[in-house]
Amino acid sequence: MLKTISNIWKVNDLRTRILFTLFILLIYRIGSFIPVPNIDKSVFETIDASGTDLFGMLNTFSGGALFQFSIFAMSIFPYITASIIVQLLTMDVIPKFAEWAKEGEAGKRKLAQITRYGTIVLGLIQAYATAIGFNRQYQFQFVIDPSFATYTMIALVLTAGTAFLMWLGEQITEKGIGNGISIIIFAGIVAGIPGHIRTIYADQFVDASQLFLNILKVVLIVLAVVLIIVGVIFVQQGIRKLPVQYAKRVVGRKMYGGQSTHIPLKVNGAGVIPVIFAVSLLMFPVTLAGFWSDRAWAQWVMANLYYDKPLGMVLYVILIIGFTFFYTFVQINPVQMADQMKKNGGYIPGIRPGKPTSSYITKVMSRITLAGALFLAAISILPIGFGALAGLPRSVQLGGTSLLIVVGVALDTMKQIETQLIKRHYKGFINK
Repeated sequence: MLKTISNIWKVNDLRTRILFTLFILLIYRIGSFIPVPNIDKSVFETIDASGTDLFGMLNTFSGGALFQFSIFAMSIFPYITASIIVQLLTMDVIPKFAEWAKEGEAGKRKLAQITRYGTIVLGLIQAYATAIGFNRQYQFQFVIDPSFATYTMIALVLTAGTAFLMWLGEQITEKGIGNGISIIIFAGIVAGIPGHIRTIYADQFVDASQLFLNILKVVLIVLAVVLIIVGVIFVQQGIRKLPVQYAKRVVGRKMYGGQSTHIPLKVNGAGVIPVIFAVSLLMFPVTLAGFWSDRAWAQWVMANLYYDKPLGMVLYVILIIGFTFFYTFVQINPVQMADQMKKNGGYIPGIRPGKPTSSYITKVMSRITLAGALFLAAISILPIGFGALAGLPRSVQLGGTSLLIVVGVALDTMKQIETQLIKRHYKGFINK
């Protein structure tokens, strides 16, 4: 391991990419402490001290930027929401989007531009709602001199912060290591880990009369964390190999083809993206309801749709499973894969080329994706249930999801680093 780490710094391009990524993350963390003008931070100090359940999760994923109400308070969530909408529209909802999705890199660039525009629009709407909602919820003491001009300035600053985060993520993807958006979420979660540790300590070790029971709880928490890490690594590394045989072809005096290979289909091809999407969508109505907490419908939403409530858990599981299938089949198109194999003279032994091949690939992908989706749902939901039974705060209860995202992003980033090392004949982290 130490030799592998030393090899990383011997590759100039890889060293530059890693240092660039760390520099971008430093900018992100500095921006998390730059407050938005015309807000009273003392109000947020009381919110932070009380450990508000409603915004604890959003604060966790923003790396504490929400309770600082910094320029990055909305984090990257508007971009995630815009990405979900654009990807849904490519499923033959808008023919032009579906056409762009099939055009390769050129089409991806057009869809990425639409996603950026959607991020700005959604960010502006969410920024207005956040500023007005917080001020209304906390007895109109949050915004200094509330007026349309003040709200507009706050909304523009928050939207600019989200747009800047989106740009930073794209720069990491292009010039750094890993998926930029996932890396930013990863950094936000990791930055919140010390706060979770302090919360657990303050919550579990204050009462000396139950010290033994609280120590037992902490031991069980640590054990659950280890099991989650092991499980995530096991499933993320799991693949199903589809054998492929290429027919022999004679061109002139040379013979081509005839070799055997395989198509590696990952058990969890969608990674942690479905969990991020599911959290974003599930928290959206709960967050909006918190701004109108005196209304009957808002009270029902907060009482039933939170992720530690029975209905909220069911919706959370359904969203994770649905997004896992959706994102996996967006990334891997069985029909295109079968057509490409047919053009190159390849076939799966025992399966006829063309439509039978695509049907077979779809069936195999559906089975292994179901296993991966159920695993993601279990890892995300079980720690929440255990945390609720142990009486932990909601922000800590989401630790299973946070840990899943952290480990998944770390694995994906590690694979990219290993690919760079192997290309230069260095031994990687997990290759034998």
